[in-house]
Amino acid sequence: MNSFELRKKYLNFFKKRKHKEIPPASLVPENDSTTLFTSSGMQPIVPYLLGNTHPQGTRLVDSQPAFRTQDIEEIGDNRHTTFFEMLGNWSLGDYYKKEQLNWLWEFLTKELGLAKDRLCVSVFEGDKDIPQDVVSYQTWLKLGIPKDHIFFYGVKKNWWSRSGIPADMPIGEIGGPDSEVFYDFGEKWNLHKKSPWKAKECHPNCDCGRFLEIGNSVFIQYKKIEQDKLEELNQKNVDFGGGLERLLAAVNDMPDVFQTDLFIPLIRQIEKITNQKYREHPKEIQIIADHLKASVFLIKEGVYPSNKLQGYVLRRLLRRAALKMHFLQENSMRSLSELVEIVTQIYQGVYDFTPSEIENIKKIIFEEISKFENTIHSGLKLIDQMQRLSGKVAFDLYQTHGFPLELTIEIASEKGEKINQEEFNREFEKHKTLSRTSSAGIFKGGLANTEDKTIKLHTATHLLQASLRQILGNHVLQKGSNITSERLRFDFSHPQKLTEEELKQVENLVNTKIAADLPVNFSEMDKKEAIKSGALANFTQKYAEKVRVYSIGDFSKEICGGPHVVHTNELGKFHITKEESAGTGIRRIYGEIIS
Repeated sequence: MNSFELRKKYLNFFKKRKHKEIPPASLVPENDSTTLFTSSGMQPIVPYLLGNTHPQGTRLVDSQPAFRTQDIEEIGDNRHTTFFEMLGNWSLGDYYKKEQLNWLWEFLTKELGLAKDRLCVSVFEGDKDIPQDVVSYQTWLKLGIPKDHIFFYGVKKNWWSRSGIPADMPIGEIGGPDSEVFYDFGEKWNLHKKSPWKAKECHPNCDCGRFLEIGNSVFIQYKKIEQDKLEELNQKNVDFGGGLERLLAAVNDMPDVFQTDLFIPLIRQIEKITNQKYREHPKEIQIIADHLKASVFLIKEGVYPSNKLQGYVLRRLLRRAALKMHFLQENSMRSLSELVEIVTQIYQGVYDFTPSEIENIKKIIFEEISKFENTIHSGLKLIDQMQRLSGKVAFDLYQTHGFPLELTIEIASEKGEKINQEEFNREFEKHKTLSRTSSAGIFKGGLANTEDKTIKLHTATHLLQASLRQILGNHVLQKGSNITSERLRFDFSHPQKLTEEELKQVENLVNTKIAADLPVNFSEMDKKEAIKSGALANFTQKYAEKVRVYSIGDFSKEICGGPHVVHTNELGKFHITKEESAGTGIRRIYGEIIS
């Protein structure tokens, strides 16, 4: 079974059970300063898990592209990828545990044909404050799963909330137990010779690779009301997520997601370019394939290499992939851009790329790698000049120049030196701790705030785009935005830097429309009807068939989810604070509201 067939089977299975298919959200969340990327299928659904009414109803299904920065360093085993698709279905106060587990079992064993004796499940074991998930346990038993294939784990493994374990949940946070399904590849599999599957004392949550998690049903039934107290929710929800890549590996009984049709064409071309074999260099080729694929999708979403936020992550991915290409075959780094079309062909018919998008992605990658070649040479010179290569120096080279430890060790050994790897690891752990702390801070809460200032700036963004189009021309289209309660950031297509006069004209026009006290209204209509009526749409996103169209007088008309002010005179005075480049053909404006 290939990925296209599996994806279609899943969506159709739940649509036959009265689920409405919803379009995938953007990989880069719009108007959400709390997180860099969409990292799961659940993330865009959180408002509805919290109790908001979803326009499509209480049963939903989708396939959501996702990206996880925390897995960058994990690439190199049989299951981790930074970019992946999450198949998801939700019940928003509708069906619950018994229905979900029965349907999931039916899908896995009948639709996909997975052998029942190769499947294991985990269930929440409970603790002194939260009871054991007896319903899920009994449901699995009734479905025919033997007791020795059911494993109980505590809050660290079988509990979900956006903040982690119950003790870490803030007041008002929701969460609940979950039940995971694992596919057992068996003791015969030994893909990575240096990490053989454990023959004894192995269990589903072991990291040896024998067991592959292929799905997780989260039962959101609690809300934290006091520091050490949870109460049951009136609306109990189901949130299921299953990685397409992992399900595909299980269906084909292949314990390596990189051996599925979602990666094989890419890996074959990397082998051809580098003249190296995957079986001899699995980790290096996995990193190249994963990072290149993720980069293609991020650039499609309007992310450009830079030293900040999403752009920094993209730069790190491309440079790390380039280094691995360099290790496998010297002077092959620039060939990364030649792999772009392979990625787009893999997803043809699912996530289509226009010819102009493909050329733009290739150009951006080629330019970034060309710049990096100079960095590599300067890094090598720096190593030559060092009197002593300590573990700290090795980490500084890794952090500043992107030099992996293995390359520095190899070069040092030629100089007759030995690097203290423990010192490097200590520095690296410090870095990871700081990264985790930073990531937790930016993702805390999981949602963009809806403070008055944020709503005002969101509305001002509509006025800004309309003003830019009137002053500069209709080629101006939104390429991304980020809004906090302090400022707005708006990316748009335009080939050159704006003059001071143009910036002043745009700012004045926005303020003129604010002073005109224009009404802000919305109407719901079919997507095609909305676009035909002249409503602007951010075409890096996919929309549901029914959309909201917000109009600000006769000046602005856009497809948008809200929220907005009711009249423009609520906004105050708008001020452009900065204008800069955000990549080739993309400009960025920062603005604020002065009360």
